[in-house]
Amino acid sequence: MRTGAGTRLGGTGLRVPAVSFGGGPLAGMPAVFGYDVDATRAVRTVREILRSPLGCLDTSAAYGDGAGERRIGVALAQSGGLPDGFVLSTKVDRDALTGDYSAAQVRRTLEGSLERLGVDRVKLVYLHGPEHLAFADAMAPGGPVRELVRMRDEGLAAHIGLAGGAVGPLARFVATGLFEVLLVHHRWTLLDRSADQLIEAAHRAGLAVLNAGPFAGGILAKGPGRHGGDEATVRRAREARDICKQYGVPPAAAALQFSTRDPRIASTVVGVSRPGRVESAARLARCPVPEELWEALGRPGGG
Repeated sequence: MRTGAGTRLGGTGLRVPAVSFGGGPLAGMPAVFGYDVDATRAVRTVREILRSPLGCLDTSAAYGDGAGERRIGVALAQSGGLPDGFVLSTKVDRDALTGDYSAAQVRRTLEGSLERLGVDRVKLVYLHGPEHLAFADAMAPGGPVRELVRMRDEGLAAHIGLAGGAVGPLARFVATGLFEVLLVHHRWTLLDRSADQLIEAAHRAGLAVLNAGPFAGGILAKGPGRHGGDEATVRRAREARDICKQYGVPPAAAALQFSTRDPRIASTVVGVSRPGRVESAARLARCPVPEELWEALGRPGGG
């Protein structure tokens, strides 16, 4: 498994490990994740990430209405700041109440993120969920895209990217040539491979690609009996689980390595909710998986 210096993140000059961490669960959002994470546990988890060789953490201003970023900021202060080479990213988003996705909203969001995180700039900021705005409006003067570029030019963020799960709308933004990184979530897993063409287009266009949510909302980690999902998804999850069992491979390991073995994917982002999950993610990425298993699962990982 790639650790430490890791893989080049496209043309950004940054380097990322094969496995990165997502800060959504750390914000304490039980309505989204089905469980809560208190501030103390979240801060301990971030500090564990900062100590690990997997030096990449993604968050968002929208996670817990800023709670996730505040907790990361506390951990950074307690740890003496970001380690050398660590990639901390966040996302700008529309106003959850009004739907405002203007230039002013984007600037407010990033400036608020920097304050909560306790940093002057971030290495990477994503335009999150651009499908919530018409493409022409997003690209127009006074829209979020031009403002994101402007803030990068001002030095508030070193690089800009796109993040979301709506494959069709994201493809239009990829084609503009303005973005450096694509973060796609829940659309390139053992159960859902709908982002294949989007990932290929981004890769060919020179964007670095990060893939988030490899466990398909948790169903590939917790098992179909302990997680919701429609009937077809649960059936596919059970089939994948049974195949993994035949080869003696934990389904979570296969789910993670489906993404990490794909040469188009620079890093795979997994959510963590407690310190022990940091090392367990590394173990899953190192778990031996026979080539025959990928054949049985239908040639995952771009094969």
